[in-house]
Amino acid sequence: MARISYMEAARQALAEEMRRDPLVWAVGEDLGRGGVFGQYRGLVEEFGPARISDAPISEAAILGASVGAAMMGTRPVVEMRFSDFALCAVDELVNQAAKARFMFGGQTRVPMVVREPIGMWRSSAAQHSQSLESWYAHIPGLVVACPATPADNKGMLKSAIRCDDPVVYMEHKNLWPLEDEVPDGEHLVPFGVARTLREGRDVTIVSWSAQVHVCARAAETLAQHRIEAEVIDLRTLWPWDQETVLASVSRTGRLLIAHEAVQVGGFGAEIAAVVAE
Repeated sequence: MARISYMEAARQALAEEMRRDPLVWAVGEDLGRGGVFGQYRGLVEEFGPARISDAPISEAAILGASVGAAMMGTRPVVEMRFSDFALCAVDELVNQAAKARFMFGGQTRVPMVVREPIGMWRSSAAQHSQSLESWYAHIPGLVVACPATPADNKGMLKSAIRCDDPVVYMEHKNLWPLEDEVPDGEHLVPFGVARTLREGRDVTIVSWSAQVHVCARAAETLAQHRIEAEVIDLRTLWPWDQETVLASVSRTGRLLIAHEAVQVGGFGAEIAAVVAE
């Protein structure tokens, strides 16, 4: 085990996968200087500009070219800098990457990872602060991942790169400096398997991304008042671990869902609807 940051965990995951598979490469704006947050620092020196590719400022061009590259057999990791900016390429992601497998009868797949940093961050204003995960969970053909810890950011990014379908990979900007223990060696986290941080009998709290840590602190406060909360980190919104959530709610009889995204149309409503049904 090593104690590293959320950002470093993802950097290591990408480097390990690029060493393992020569078909893995990364493309986006500012990658040559290490990425806007430093999450690609040192990679161009190891892998060169052909595999850590600086792109012009055109999200549609970056993602569109990457869809074609993925269909031809490579595994691009596409950096969108902010989830807000990815909206400039939503057609390429939603109408092309997500649909290709179905439209071509399974003759081709689109094994790509689209990294979209989400969430509120210092001085970032309205066009750099959105959490848009529920948009992508609505689209058949996309996997949606929202890691909350350094260990998950490493294990889930490695799983995303190896996935044969397009993965929208959403890392919270406020988590970049978070440090925690990360397993050494080959560390993979499967999609669709939630993580139970804390067991409890009185209420189930479900969350993902940065709000997981808020919920964990809330559960500690509740425990001081003899209320035992079970805290579940979904990890992925699609697929999401219905079995773990339903089993927990069947024991506690109460459900609280916390997410940073706008409440109207948020993924919390999907969870609540499934549980109610």
